[in-house]
Amino acid sequence: MDTFKLLSEKMQQRIWAMKWENFTSVQDQTIPLIMQTESDIIVSANTASGKTEAAFLPIITKIEDRAQAELKVLYISPLKALINNQFERIERLCQNSEINIHRWHGDVGQSQKNKLLKNPSGILQITPESLESLFINKTGHLLPLFQGIEFIVIDEIHSFLDSRRGAQLRSLLSRMYSYTRVQPRIIGLSATIRNFNLIKQWVNPHHPEEVEVVEVSDEDKELQYSLLHFPAGKDGKMPLELLEDLREVTRDYQSLIFCNSRGTVEETTVMLNRLAEKEGIQEGYFAYHSSIDKAEREYVEKRLATSKTPQSIVCTSSLELGIDIGALDLVCQLDTTFTVSSLKQRIGRSGRKQEDAQILQMYTTREDSLIQSIAVMKLLLEGWIEPAVGCPAPYDIAFHQIISLCQEYNGVTWSRLLHALENNATFYKLPKKDLVSLIEHMVSTEMLEVVPGLNEYIVGLEGERLLRGKDFYSVFMMASYYDVYCGMRKIGQLDRGVRFDIGENVILAGKLWTIKEMDSKKNKIFVHTAVNAKKPKYLSDPGKINRKIAETMYEVLCSEDQFQYLDDNASECLAGARKKYSLYHVSSNQRVVWEVRDALVFEPYVGTVICNTLIWMLRAVSGLDIKRRPSQIERIVLPRHVDFQDLIEKIQKQTWEDSDLVFFIRENEWLVTKYSPYLTGELQRKMHFMSELDINGALKYLKSSRLLIISLIG
Repeated sequence: MDTFKLLSEKMQQRIWAMKWENFTSVQDQTIPLIMQTESDIIVSANTASGKTEAAFLPIITKIEDRAQAELKVLYISPLKALINNQFERIERLCQNSEINIHRWHGDVGQSQKNKLLKNPSGILQITPESLESLFINKTGHLLPLFQGIEFIVIDEIHSFLDSRRGAQLRSLLSRMYSYTRVQPRIIGLSATIRNFNLIKQWVNPHHPEEVEVVEVSDEDKELQYSLLHFPAGKDGKMPLELLEDLREVTRDYQSLIFCNSRGTVEETTVMLNRLAEKEGIQEGYFAYHSSIDKAEREYVEKRLATSKTPQSIVCTSSLELGIDIGALDLVCQLDTTFTVSSLKQRIGRSGRKQEDAQILQMYTTREDSLIQSIAVMKLLLEGWIEPAVGCPAPYDIAFHQIISLCQEYNGVTWSRLLHALENNATFYKLPKKDLVSLIEHMVSTEMLEVVPGLNEYIVGLEGERLLRGKDFYSVFMMASYYDVYCGMRKIGQLDRGVRFDIGENVILAGKLWTIKEMDSKKNKIFVHTAVNAKKPKYLSDPGKINRKIAETMYEVLCSEDQFQYLDDNASECLAGARKKYSLYHVSSNQRVVWEVRDALVFEPYVGTVICNTLIWMLRAVSGLDIKRRPSQIERIVLPRHVDFQDLIEKIQKQTWEDSDLVFFIRENEWLVTKYSPYLTGELQRKMHFMSELDINGALKYLKSSRLLIISLIG
């Protein structure tokens, strides 16, 4: 079959004009499916494989004769920057077809938005939050806007699957179907998907078997990698030797340097630029993260994409997704990623040309980070990626969407509201009694109000307070920030949860600043250039560790396997970490409780959810304040006098209900989301139990693991 001939004449002419010689494998497989079936399609292929073109070449072909009169395609992206980045790419494909492309997000001017509302046509690029704003603020335009949509392209679809933001998006798409003439086909694009059953269910809940999957592996792509270990000092600072090596490695290459925190990005950028300046090179490294102003970030993107000399971006996961910053030679990772999926995404940013190898240079500064880096790399090489698990019990999203629905309908009857929820792809599995309880609670707390006589539900006074807030459209929690200015130029943001003082020096956007003025009422800080500074602190959660990663870490500790990609320091650190396990002949199916001078230290190595469940169970049977060791994963600390084996036997003998653990979960350990505080206590607990607790998993783990108590005292 000739894929090229399936496309329209205009599309063929466009391909000739772009001087394409052939299609990539993913394009050869996807184009016929879009052209010759009516299925929803998931496309899983590595970064730079041409997924966007694989979707849009046939879509443009199918809509080109009708797209001038109606909006035909919704392109949904997790990032505004990705929308801006993809705009020109899709526009280039549409040149011969005269199809309009529109953007709708917070940075797009009202005149451009009004142009779309006046004449809906072509392709609309949008984020979930802006889609939410349409349902709330443009209710009269929803039918003319949505009625002709035939395709929904979701970029980086994996980023939505396990998140509350994804639950919101799926709800909005379900709501959209009441306005469309046909149910639009969903085309999902990703580089990191494994649990296809769940994603099929997410895409098409009632007929998941009809969703087609295109999976193209990158096994033939050469990967070159090594890991260097530089122990951090007692002050926790990154060793200068690491930074000097990083400068040496990146000196002649276009690089991305990934860090796990915004503060580390800032510190690393300043130090690398100081090293570069000693060689007479100005601005060789640029900081990039979500708290740097958009204009600054766009400048950095363009700078790297057009640079003729080697330059590097030091960044957080914000550059993990497919924003185009030109051809990259090298990816560096400072300390471990928390997921295999994340490492795969980051590696995929290098070696984008067919003939180029992907190059990864890893650095670690702590023993735990070294072991986790080895485990994550081992799983990556084995082809394993965290399976998507979805967003269980999304009662908080139901709360949010009920307010949105009442606003959209401008008053809605009980039966219509309940019907909208029960037929929504996000909520259809939730028990009806829970939805009824939620609506009644929202009325009692004035989130909703019942109009006398009409018996219609409208947004209540307290609901209006939320609805009119500037961040109602998003369902993820947002920290409170100071906006930081140098004169009239906005540089970025600093976390309000951290104390700052006038005269204090901070790093932001890779530069040094002194705070000269603070306006707490307007949330503004004014700065001028400084000569030295300390890295800023941002409050953040490192996220959960998957059970498979934790178990692989333990296998690494208990084995004698050597890893050729480690430097001498890393090999020496690994040998030191393994010493006590080999000394006591610990095997990977055993788990150890170490008796040390002042405590018992239990190492479950079973992932965050079961580890937390074990802590709560141990508290329940002991009555003691048992906790995880700070800053160390998979370490549970107990008083030394405790009979650990007796506690485990008590756990195994008891018949457990979720409610048995309620009193043993600390206040700061409960799952808290943006809208969970507005739920009933019962629904808050259900959400927590569904996503943060695994009693059956914990009991099976205790049954299958041989526990050893080993004394390290004298």
